[in-house]
Amino acid sequence: MRVPRSSLVKALLAALVLAALAGTLTAVFRGRPEDGATASAKPGGHRSDGIDLAADITAFTSHFAAGRGYREPDRADRRGIADAVGLVLDGHRAEAVRRLSERDFTLTEVRDRVSGHRYAEIADRTETSVTPRGWGRVYVPLDAPARWSVQVPHPVADRNSERLGVRVLRGAPGGVLVLAGAHRRAGRGDTADVAHRTDTVFQAVCAELARRGMPAVQVHGFAADSAPGYDVIASTASGSLGRPDGRRLADALRARDFRVCRAWVRHCPLEGTENTQSHTAENAHTVFLHVEFAPALRADGPASDRAAAAVAVLTRSWAAAG
Repeated sequence: MRVPRSSLVKALLAALVLAALAGTLTAVFRGRPEDGATASAKPGGHRSDGIDLAADITAFTSHFAAGRGYREPDRADRRGIADAVGLVLDGHRAEAVRRLSERDFTLTEVRDRVSGHRYAEIADRTETSVTPRGWGRVYVPLDAPARWSVQVPHPVADRNSERLGVRVLRGAPGGVLVLAGAHRRAGRGDTADVAHRTDTVFQAVCAELARRGMPAVQVHGFAADSAPGYDVIASTASGSLGRPDGRRLADALRARDFRVCRAWVRHCPLEGTENTQSHTAENAHTVFLHVEFAPALRADGPASDRAAAAVAVLTRSWAAAG
């Protein structure tokens, strides 16, 4: 039986259409990121257009809440991630990417459009999944030697402390930002309260930085009625090594019209004497400052700008110390 020519043409056209559709669908699915990842967060990748780091971190922390979003890491996870941070600090990014991928973490190069600084963003790949582990992020400078760190252990719980932490990071080159990945009450008991636990990724990373002799300022926030009459509570927590730096910071804050309670001079509330990172820094003979800020100093506005500028007096000296 002879098939009409018009039928052959129609069949050929239909086959071509199906082939084109199959190719398109294959490209779409191949280009789709894995669950829990984003197209801009491939291991060793970069975001070429730059980001507003404060807005990016605020978006990340916006889902934090008490009672959910945290899983306790085991020793191998804590050590593996901290070792990878050390590899980035030493310039071994390819090996760091390999180590991080073993822990389901990513390394992405980002540029903060506001400061112009470039960072290696080390992030938990489960951040966007249904059940995030809540192990946090680390930002390591790529355009200046890492000299100091700003630590934010209680984002959201200490409202806007994460935004002030970014302001502090922007104030001087060479800063490493260590950011907790969950609300302090997200886990079972106090397991997610990274400022008071030794078994967290946050602590492992901070210990690695302290071991390398990097001075640190840890940003906290207090309710206005917790310390009436003060805007800032400055403390060296459990140690005394940081007192000269604490005095420099307190003087810079006072010069900007902030009322500062100096814990090395008098008793202050919220001195942080039980802070885990403080004990670690003291054992490593490294400077550590525990600084509590009132709500107005953490909210966007002139007061927050002035507070960050005061901290920058200190962090610029750390950056220049080499």
